[in-house]
Amino acid sequence: MSGSDLAADVEDVLAVDASDFRSRAEEEAEVIKRELDAGTFDNPQAIVGLEYEFYGVNRETSELARVPRRLLEFIGFEKELGLHNAEMRTSPQPLNSHGLAAQEAEVSARLRTALDCVRSSGLRLVSDGMWTIPPEGEPAGEYLSRSVEDRGVRIASNMSDSVRYHAMANTAGADAVGMNLDAPHVSLSAKTVMPESLITSIQPHYQVSHAADLPDYFRYALRIAGPLLALGVNSPFFPPDLYDDAPAERIVEDAWMSHRIHVFEAILNPNSGTGKVRFPRDLDSTEQAADRIAADDTIVPMPIEESNRFDDAFATFRQKHGTYWRWVRPVFEGSSKSSANARIEFRPIAGQPTVRDTIAFQAAFAGLMESLTRREHPVAGLDWQAAHENFYAAMHDGLDAELTWVTNDGRETTAYDEIYTDVFDHAKDGLTSRGLSEDEAAKYLWPLRQRARHGTTPADWKRHEVRRRLDDGDDLAAAIHGMQRAYIDRQTETIIGDSSFADWIAD
Repeated sequence: MSGSDLAADVEDVLAVDASDFRSRAEEEAEVIKRELDAGTFDNPQAIVGLEYEFYGVNRETSELARVPRRLLEFIGFEKELGLHNAEMRTSPQPLNSHGLAAQEAEVSARLRTALDCVRSSGLRLVSDGMWTIPPEGEPAGEYLSRSVEDRGVRIASNMSDSVRYHAMANTAGADAVGMNLDAPHVSLSAKTVMPESLITSIQPHYQVSHAADLPDYFRYALRIAGPLLALGVNSPFFPPDLYDDAPAERIVEDAWMSHRIHVFEAILNPNSGTGKVRFPRDLDSTEQAADRIAADDTIVPMPIEESNRFDDAFATFRQKHGTYWRWVRPVFEGSSKSSANARIEFRPIAGQPTVRDTIAFQAAFAGLMESLTRREHPVAGLDWQAAHENFYAAMHDGLDAELTWVTNDGRETTAYDEIYTDVFDHAKDGLTSRGLSEDEAAKYLWPLRQRARHGTTPADWKRHEVRRRLDDGDDLAAAIHGMQRAYIDRQTETIIGDSSFADWIAD
C-alpha cells in the first residue's frame, strides 16, 4: 500500500463517529449476553489455541530485517505491528494428548516451512522477547521513531500498513496513548506507537466448556500470572543505543527481567492515570466481561466490514475488543453458532527460545486452568492486590521475585519451592485429567520444571552472557550484541525438535 493510500485509509478511520461506535458496541454487548443466556457460547470440552510472534533478522549479521509482506502471505503468517514482525496462529484443538500434540506439530510444521522460505531471502525468524540489534546502519532510536506526514496524517515509516495503529497517532484520542518509554537508564519519546514493535510474545488461549464459569477460570488465571511470568521472562535488555551514559555494570544490574511488560504499558497507556494495558480486576460474572469490553475507552473507532458470520451480530464489539489490552483478557468469538466460544487469552509470556518451551507454557496454562477450577484450589482466595503485586514483582525480578501463593492445604506462603511444587503438581493433574499419561504430562512440563529447579530463565541466561562479555573487555553495545547473536545461533540449532531451553542451562 502506498503512503497516500494509507493516509486516505487513516482519514476514513478518523471520520468514524466515536460516540456512535461506542453506542453500537454497548448494544452489541447485549446481543452477547442474550447468547450467553441461551448457552450459545458453551462447548462440550476445553479447547486450546496459540498465537506466536516472531521478528526477522539478517541471516548473516543477526541485524533486524523487514519481512516482505508477500513472503508472509506465502508462508501463512500474519503481519504484526512492525515491518520486521510476523505472527502465527494455530488451529484450535481439544485439550487432550492428541490436541496438544497437534498444536506442537502444527507450530513445528509451519515454522519449518517458514524458516526454509525466508532463508532464500537471506532472513531468519527469531522467537524472543525483545530485539536488540537494529537494522544495518540505522540506530534503534531512529528506526522506532521515524515518521512522515502525508496530507497531514502522521505515518510511521517502519510500521506495517495496519490502519488502526497508524490512526492512533492521529486520532483525537491520541492523548490516551503515551508513546513514551521510561525504563531503567532508557527513555524514548515517539510520535507513533512504533516502539511497541520492540517486543514479541506467545499467547496461549483456553476455551471454557461453560461460559458461565468464565469468572472462576479468569480468577485463577490472574493468580497464576505472576508465577508463570516469572518462569518465562526473556527481555532484560534494550538495543544499546537507547541507553543513557550510565556505567554498563549498573545497566546490567538494574535491568528488569521482562522489559516487554513495561514497553507495552508505556507505549499504549497515557502518561498519567489508568491505562488500557493493565493487570485486570476479577470478574463477578461473564456478563460483566462483555460490559467491560464495551465500556473500555475507545482510541480508534474503526469502520466495520460485515459478512455473513454469526459474530457479525457483534462486529463493532469485536473490533473494540482488538484494543482491549489486558494481560489476561476474555474473548467472545465464533464465525458460526456451533463454533461460538468464550475463552481466556493469556498474554504475559514473551517469545521463548524453542518451540518445546512455547508448548510447555501452553500445556502448563491449560493444565492449571483444568485442575485449579475442578479442585477449587484455595489460591482463588488470594487477595487480588497480592496477585497484582506478584505480577509486577515477576516483571522486575523473574524467579528472584518474592511471590505470595496459597498452597493446596490453604496456607499462604512465599516459599519458592512450595509455590512451584504446588503449581507444577496441579498443572500435571490438569493434563492427566484430560487423558494425558503421567509420562506425557511430565514431558510437556519438564522444560519449565528445569527452569524452576535451576532458578534460571532465558533472561538470566542473557544477563549472564552480557556480564561475561563485559568481564572479557567488551563495551555494553558489543556485549549485548554478542549475547543476542549467541542466542540466535543457539536457537537456530534447537528451535524445532526435542531440545528446549533446559539444554541451554545444562551446557
